This record gives sequence, structure tokens and C-alpha cells, in this order.
Amino acid sequence: MRQEKAPAGSIKDASSTDGGVTSGPDSELEWTEAEETVIRHKIDWHLVPWVTLLYMLCFLDRINIGNARIQGLAKDLDLDRNMRFNWALSVFYIVYLLVEVPSNVILKRVGGRWYLPFLVCGFGLVSLCTAFVKDFAGLMTARAFLGVFEGGAMPGMAFFLSCFYKRNELLFRMGIYVSAASIAGAFGGLLATALSRIPAWGAAAAKIHTWRNIFFFEGLVTIIVGLIAPIWMPASPHSAWFLTERERKIAAERLVREHKADPAEKVTWTDLRRAIFCIHNYTCAFGFFLINITVQGLSVFMPTILNDLGWSSTKAQLMSVPPYVAACLVAIAIAYASDKTHQRGIWLASFSCLAIIGFAILRWETKPNIRYMAVYFVTVGAFPGGPGFLSWAMNSKSSSPSAAHKRLHFSDSAGPAVRAVTSGYVVTLGTIGGIVAT
Repeated sequence: MRQEKAPAGSIKDASSTDGGVTSGPDSELEWTEAEETVIRHKIDWHLVPWVTLLYMLCFLDRINIGNARIQGLAKDLDLDRNMRFNWALSVFYIVYLLVEVPSNVILKRVGGRWYLPFLVCGFGLVSLCTAFVKDFAGLMTARAFLGVFEGGAMPGMAFFLSCFYKRNELLFRMGIYVSAASIAGAFGGLLATALSRIPAWGAAAAKIHTWRNIFFFEGLVTIIVGLIAPIWMPASPHSAWFLTERERKIAAERLVREHKADPAEKVTWTDLRRAIFCIHNYTCAFGFFLINITVQGLSVFMPTILNDLGWSSTKAQLMSVPPYVAACLVAIAIAYASDKTHQRGIWLASFSCLAIIGFAILRWETKPNIRYMAVYFVTVGAFPGGPGFLSWAMNSKSSSPSAAHKRLHFSDSAGPAVRAVTSGYVVTLGTIGGIVAT
């Protein structure tokens, strides 16, 4: 059922709708639309940049193996034999998909302010330690542990944002933070070029050079940022240090009325069932799976693809930057347009067609410049899909098994506990696309 739009100057109390669900202890609280806009902008400036930075580091530590491969990793660890490089990629995604739902359940209990930075420090440490691996077995172990910490990052950050924003505000913010994947791809090529040129250093028994520099310094920066993050990140709208007392009450109450549920509710077996038996979530997960084949595959193989065009390793690293920048800008624009128009599917379908055209050109064209243009088509067409499908699932009603048989309106939504499970298992199923890609 759609809520009646609140009149200008106040927000309508939702306690009398949907069977008399009460909106919480501040059900009589009223505020103006101007006040809500100010609060939303404050949350934007204090939350979205940090989540974006954390996810950029997450994705950077995930895909830097592709940059390291053409800087000597494959040769030093003998990864071109028996599909070893692909196995190193696959073990990451296998572990990654197993921990996503459990990680989100822990996040719901612990809170994002501490748990998300903990994950960031964890995968930063693993990336740093990867600089010291000596053989294929060591690399497989490192990639498996990387999957343990990174598995909870994307769904965790999506759920964390949903605890601060209403449904029609969520995709634009998710589009910004997930676009960090594109930013990571862009900076990854530049950083790999610069870091690989640092002269060899370290102890005689553990020299750090070329591709080892990439893992070491990117991991070190990630750990530092992860340690700083809890100082600035809010735990919840109730405790956001940058809001006044009244603004904190409004920030919390507007979400209670939006979702008609207590933000502090714990995840139960009923919540698991409500999320898992919603067919719409499987539609979104399947779309995420298909998009992820492209996004994850392109992210780790982009340097190799460009290197195979006949370009040097340095040129391949540098030329990987522009397609990611284009993908970032388009992903944000599509997220903004989708929130404004209250449409998801039409935008996702349209840009998927552009990616299909890019793949067709890559398959049959031989000229390097034309093939490079096709890479733009693929990145621009595919990268908006991740945040689109995930937010679509989290925005939709999964409050009961029978919800799948009802028309799913944009305004329908489940409570925080159900959304925590939904974001976890939709990304879990989507992550299988990363295994297919490798």
C-alpha cells in the first residue's frame, strides 16, 4: 500500500496505516520538509564519503592481483601453468560468498561503526601480507583470507546506508559508494604503475619489489584508513554526533515511519524466511549474478585484456583508467535518475544492452582502437547494474512468503532485520558470477 504523501511543512504520521502499526516513541514528533532536507545533507557529507572510501579500498585490494600479474606476479609464482591464476581468483569468490549472510547478521548485532572498519583493517592486513608470499600455495591462502574479510563489506555497507536513508534516497547513495569500484579500477592502474617502479627494499630474505610493492603499500594505506574510520563514522541516526538532539530524533523517526519497524530489532529465523522466500529477491540476485560475471571478470582481467592488444604493461595499466572513470560517472548518473523516476528495471535493461554491444565488438573486431572503445561500452553498460539490483531488492517488500504473489510497489519495504539478510544473500548469489568469470 502506498503511503499518502505528507503535506508541505510536516511529515504525516504513519502510525494509523497498515493495520495500526505504531511508529515508535516519537510518534507525535513533527518536522518540516526543509528540516529533513538539512538532516539528509548532513548525513550525506558525514557518511557517504567514508563508505565510498572504504569500499574503494575494498575493491582495490581485491583487483590489484590483476595489476600485479603483468608486473611479474605470474612469472615469479608460476601462475600461468594449469590455470593457477584463475584458481587464485576463484578461491577468493568461493570463500567470499560463504561469509556474506553470516557477516551481515553479525553487523546487525555489533553495528557498522566498528564492524565495517574491522573488516577493512582485516583485508588491508591480508593484502599487505600478500607481498611476502613465496609460492602458489601461499597466494591461495592469502586470497582465501581476503575473501573472509571482504565477503561482508559490500552487503554490509549497503545495509549500513539503508539504516540512514529512506527508500527513494537509497540507490543514489549506493550508486556513489559502489562507483568506488570504478574509482578503484582507475586508481589501481595509476598506483600499480607508480608502486611497481619503487626500487627493491626490505630484508635480504624478503625483498619487496615490483608487484610486491603493490600489495604492501595498498594494504598499508587500507589499514590506516580502517583504524581512523570509527572516529568519524556514526553508529546510527540516534547517535550521529554531527546532528543536534532534535535532528537525531527526526533522523531516527523518519525511518521508523518509513519501514514501520524498530531499527534495533534482532535478526530471527522469521526474518530469514521472509527474505529468502521473496521471489523478487531472486530476480534481483539473478540479475546481479549476470552483471557480476562482467564486473568482476573485467576488474581482474582488464590489464591483461589491454596488454593483449599489443601494449606494454605500463601503457596497459594507464589505459585502464579512462573506462573506469566513465563507468563511475555513468553509474552515479543512472542511480540519481533511477531514484528520481522511481524506476529500476528500464535503466538496468537499457545499459545492459550497451554492454552486450561492447562484448560483440570485443569478440569479432581485431583493431586495437576499436576493441578499446568496446571496453568503454562494457564498463559503462555493466557497472551501474550492481547497485541497481541490490537496492531494488532492499527496497522491495519481503515481509511474507506470500509477498511474491503480490504486485511489488517501489514504496513497499521490509524492516531492518529482513533488509540485513536480503543484502547479504542477494550479494552471495551474485558473487557466484565472480566464480563463473574466473
